[in-house]
Amino acid sequence: MPELSRRRRLLVLVICCASVIVVVMDISIVNVALPSIRRDLRASVSGLQWTVDAYTLVLAGFLVLAGSTADRVGRRRVFQVGLVAFGLGSLLCGLAPSLDWLIVARALQAVGGAMLNPVAMAMVAITFPEPAERARAIGVFGSMTGLSLALGPILGGALVDGFGWHSIFFINVPIVAAAIVCTALFVPESRAVRARRFDPVGQTLVVLVLGSVVFSIVESRRLGWTSPLILGLLGVAVLGVLGILGYERRRVDPLLELRLFRSVPFSSAILMALFALCAFGAFLFVTTQYLQDVRGLSALATGLCLLPVGALVVVLSPATGRLVGTCGARLPLLVAGGALALGGGASLWLGPDTPLPAVLATYLLFGVFLGTVNPPITNTAVSGMPGSMAGVATSLASTGRQTGTALGVAISGTIVGSALPSGGTAFTGAERGVWWMVLGLGLAIVVLGLLSTGRWALGTAAGAVALFEEVERGVDPQTVSSGRRDHRERGLRPSLARAVSRTRLRGHGRVRRRPSTRSRR
Repeated sequence: MPELSRRRRLLVLVICCASVIVVVMDISIVNVALPSIRRDLRASVSGLQWTVDAYTLVLAGFLVLAGSTADRVGRRRVFQVGLVAFGLGSLLCGLAPSLDWLIVARALQAVGGAMLNPVAMAMVAITFPEPAERARAIGVFGSMTGLSLALGPILGGALVDGFGWHSIFFINVPIVAAAIVCTALFVPESRAVRARRFDPVGQTLVVLVLGSVVFSIVESRRLGWTSPLILGLLGVAVLGVLGILGYERRRVDPLLELRLFRSVPFSSAILMALFALCAFGAFLFVTTQYLQDVRGLSALATGLCLLPVGALVVVLSPATGRLVGTCGARLPLLVAGGALALGGGASLWLGPDTPLPAVLATYLLFGVFLGTVNPPITNTAVSGMPGSMAGVATSLASTGRQTGTALGVAISGTIVGSALPSGGTAFTGAERGVWWMVLGLGLAIVVLGLLSTGRWALGTAAGAVALFEEVERGVDPQTVSSGRRDHRERGLRPSLARAVSRTRLRGHGRVRRRPSTRSRR
């Protein structure tokens, strides 16, 4: 891709941010409308879960395919197709006369969204090649993810109270139309240097695993964990995971690039993305029910109660992106995980009559968490990877987020579902199980933040980068894997490993390999 002017690069960033705002906001904006949808369409608790999870599950299932396809056929082309599909799905959601119609339209929305989120992230990473500038751009892009999740309930509350729940979908249509025009005018086409082939077996296995797990969790409350259907689906999920590990490892161009997980920072980023969005998805699902069904607030008042979360995301995310670019990801990750754990612990004490200022103070902790967690995770996942891996790496990061959201809604809905019709103390007593889960996920992010930023972890990242540089030069990856067992055999001297570690701490920049002393001799 030719080098762009600064103004053109900023325009690309704005277009990508606009796309991620509508895609991610449709995860959170629906939550505040769930009570209205339940009353209007006479939906059950599992129906409400599927209204959210039909979207996040399809996103998670097809993000990797969309990213690798974009690397092969052109990122702008896939991005434009995604905009059209997302806009059409939004229109059909707004026209939905029944819950089944709404769920199917949400799935179509997600097909388009799967072509937008990872592709936009890859375009941002490629548009800003200089490491420090790229880290700042990724920080801005990552902040849009958090901002969308946090501001979705506020905008959704205003729209639901003013125009009805259908309006939360109609508002996407003009935004998407403007993005289609701007993409055609300002976004250049780009492709990976080495095209990746389609992997239908891997794609089928991914959809089977994710669908089986989420369906089992959502329907376990109605059918029971000992139901033959639930046990059968869990068995399918286990076999699917084994199939992925066995089949994908043998492919030259697998859908799931398992070699990326040789990098401990990358693997930790995927897990942290899953944990973070699982916690926040659960927070949004139970909080909107708590504020409206237990405390009797309107949809708009519910959105305004979540304003502290959105305000902190606006303030903290850009600053966090700059901090990651200069000092590394460790401190933001520790702050994010600690704030999440404290938020989950404080929420254990919330009841039907807890003073509203105390409730809002608790939500501030979730704002600190969301404002500091996305930039370091995003930067860790995409930085230092070769250009040919940009789409796949970003797709896996986004898959972790969407899978986490789907699991968070599924698990929290299962925990509080039986108590939702009763409300009051029955609901607040049941949701304590959700808050214990959130507390544990926060502590897990703290541990992974420490693990993924140490010297040993950064050394594994250097080895993974060297492997993919060999693959880009056309060396058979199986030969590279079998013939190079340690850093010395790979040509990675201790001095180079330290250099890569220092560079990654400053912003995860690329390092060119120098010939080893052995090769010079």
